[in-house]
Amino acid sequence: MSVRAQQLWFTAPHTVAVREVLLEPAANEVLVQVSCSAPSAGTELLVYRGQLPEALALDSSLPVLQEQNGYPLRYGYASVGRVIACGACVDASWLGRRVFAFQPHASHYLAEPSTLIPLPATVSDEAAVFLANMETAVNLVHDGAPLLGERVAVLGLGIVGLLTSALLAQFPLAALYGIDPQPQRRASAQALGVMSTHDVSTAPERAALAAALAAQGGVDLLFELSGEPQALALALDLSGYCSRIVVGSWYGNKSCALPLGGAVHRNRVSIVTSQVSTLAPALAGRWSKARRFDTTWAQLQRVQPERWIDLRVPLTQAPELYQRLHERHAAPLQALFIY
Repeated sequence: MSVRAQQLWFTAPHTVAVREVLLEPAANEVLVQVSCSAPSAGTELLVYRGQLPEALALDSSLPVLQEQNGYPLRYGYASVGRVIACGACVDASWLGRRVFAFQPHASHYLAEPSTLIPLPATVSDEAAVFLANMETAVNLVHDGAPLLGERVAVLGLGIVGLLTSALLAQFPLAALYGIDPQPQRRASAQALGVMSTHDVSTAPERAALAAALAAQGGVDLLFELSGEPQALALALDLSGYCSRIVVGSWYGNKSCALPLGGAVHRNRVSIVTSQVSTLAPALAGRWSKARRFDTTWAQLQRVQPERWIDLRVPLTQAPELYQRLHERHAAPLQALFIY
């Protein structure tokens, strides 16, 4: 069986195109027809804007993204579909299965079954498309290890920030703060149980929040998930003695200047980078990727992030969608490509 697939290509900064290619599964492959895939407003915008660091693979753990990142290139890591054909050497039980894959945006793709994650029957396609971001949120919380009664802040309330906030809201914290300039994101965070949300777009707002939190001894644990280097400087301003900062953002080739003088110099603040491709060494003896996925599926069903999907477009509208995400004007909370 062969099909003509539509594939999304990033051909230059701020330029995307849809190309057609003929696909037919090899003996060890399956052919998947995609129902939906989710573009990200984080790493994917770095690809769109041309802000990737040179000579660095898009993802060192995903074979499909280990190519050089020079244009033209394909990207995407949240694709949900159904197996519609199997190669001669593939177990026929794969036929008809709904699957998740870390695959670039396309209407169809070829893959070896070992790279696919079957969907639980109780999880819809539109919920499953959040699997990658929810796994990231689970990893972030594992790395942050919040404690009973702590004050915790999430800087950046995009999808990863909201998912992380949803997990943190289950903990018996003294306070959970959400920081983001977009009202829609702050409202969504409050609906999850975030106790206090703030817009610190101006210097007076930032200074007022920092002063209020400093009066309490600062925030114990902070998650920097905005994708903006200046937010890490804000996290330092909000921290106290021996505070922990978990950096989940990837800044690409954007420079990051940190104010490490003043109180920060004496405060023994810990900054750790967190990335979902690996398990933290402290957990690796008991946790595996499979166990983390089990936890992720359970949290997806509890949080129901599909409620945040507010735009569904065909792949042919990708140029307009990425420009909206880039400009952040009337940008959707979570858009989907539908096929």
